[in-house]
Amino acid sequence: MSVGGIVPNRKMFATIMAPGVDHIRHPYDHSKVAFSKGQPEWGAEMAEDLERVIALHDASTIAAVMVEPIQGSTGVLVPPIGYLQRLREICTKHGILLIFDEVITGFGRMGQNFAAQRFGVTPDMITFAKAVTNGIVPMGGVIVSDEIYNTFMTGPENAIEFAHGYTYSGHPLAAAVAHTVLDIMEEESLIARARSLEPVLKEAVHSLRDLPIVHDIRNIGLTAGVDLKPREGAPGARQNKEIFMPLLHFHVYEGRSEAEIKKLLDTAHEAMLEAFQ
Repeated sequence: MSVGGIVPNRKMFATIMAPGVDHIRHPYDHSKVAFSKGQPEWGAEMAEDLERVIALHDASTIAAVMVEPIQGSTGVLVPPIGYLQRLREICTKHGILLIFDEVITGFGRMGQNFAAQRFGVTPDMITFAKAVTNGIVPMGGVIVSDEIYNTFMTGPENAIEFAHGYTYSGHPLAAAVAHTVLDIMEEESLIARARSLEPVLKEAVHSLRDLPIVHDIRNIGLTAGVDLKPREGAPGARQNKEIFMPLLHFHVYEGRSEAEIKKLLDTAHEAMLEAFQ
């Protein structure tokens, strides 16, 4: 919660936020990147704000930089071209770990196993969950670099390598489900299917652009976000009184068909027209 950027969450839990956490400026600017298809061309220079934070706190006091390569819950905010690469360069320069939160983007939705591969950036750590078990059984994990792994493995032989475990670590049911899901993804070529469906979702979601209720649209891989304009003179009315939030998220499963994607967007189109009346 402390490292996140969802304002309502931070407001609700403000009194228990962890100390020692800072944030850099966000690269999303509607006036410059509205209705982008894929990665916006503007905004890579916003990564330089990390240098400001490092100068303020000193690199020796910063353990890691944590980012979602694509911000899912805040509206499918796509990183500008070169932004993540620049974060990687700055972190490497100062000896700071780079962590990607891929709980939403991991295992296929980006047309690769991970968004890190899609963007050609190698973080030091990747967190994952959700899609690894298709949401059937709770499971999450962390992938780390060889350097981090070897650091933990150099302790005394009789010591526990990683003491931050918990009761249900390595749960056999979750592990079995994850193995099965990954096997199915490979057998049915679902990652390749995600790549083939990306232009279908892109065309479908951007077809909503001319609706008078639409403020912005963003997409990449099998994810998309649509911002809705507020009712004139009644900010917050859509969120409080109607059937959807003022922001629509589309996170499409790789196994869907073109017809299902089009039906999804047709339904959203009808709902938005009704809400605008």
